[in-house]
Amino acid sequence: MSTEALRIVWIYPDLLSTYGDRGNLLILARRAADRGIPAETYEVRSDQRMPHTADIYLIGGGEDGPQSLAAQRLIADGGLHQAVAQGAAVLAICAGYQLMGHSFFAKGAKCPGLGLLDITSDRGETRAVGELRGDIDPRLGLPALTGFENHGGRTHLGAHAAPLARVTAGIGNDGQTEGAWAGKILGTYSHGPALARNPAIADLLLRWATGADRLSPLDDTWADRLRNERLAAASPA
Repeated sequence: MSTEALRIVWIYPDLLSTYGDRGNLLILARRAADRGIPAETYEVRSDQRMPHTADIYLIGGGEDGPQSLAAQRLIADGGLHQAVAQGAAVLAICAGYQLMGHSFFAKGAKCPGLGLLDITSDRGETRAVGELRGDIDPRLGLPALTGFENHGGRTHLGAHAAPLARVTAGIGNDGQTEGAWAGKILGTYSHGPALARNPAIADLLLRWATGADRLSPLDDTWADRLRNERLAAASPA
């Protein structure tokens, strides 16, 4: 494993940081530090150039206006596209997940996305609010997904994206699947923040970024308590 510091970027906190998703940055940095992996974190605002040499990029949820503005600026900047082409990992949440696709709707208008995931998003008939649970794609080797969703969108996957999970409670993309992934890009509607509820996803990102086959175990007693509580809350009565 390289001794060079892991570089983690939080994308546009001034636009997309509505639902506490910055916690994902804190979780990643802490889980790296607890294993002795040096990590540097950067919060890149929408008026700044997006660095293209970081290892992990995180983007969160937000409202329609900031979402469409974020997409416009990321497309014009091009830094995230370059980073992905160079092998960077991405975790995209809710509005950030939608804008990773080919298109999404904001304020009733169809907006172009970044095209980094083979997905499109439109509006659902009802808003999805509540606990979200799903069985993660077995190829990723991760335990059940838990999160809290709050979105009006519905997301449709193309041939080049796989569902992150199969829904067992909640709505996710469409009541059947939740999130999407391809390569080293993960998208999900899960807040919570997602990595506090799903530390195994944090470790997957760290493995991708460091090239490690496995990481040293951590004491996840408290994380497991949170997970078990939330998974139980989403179970049928």
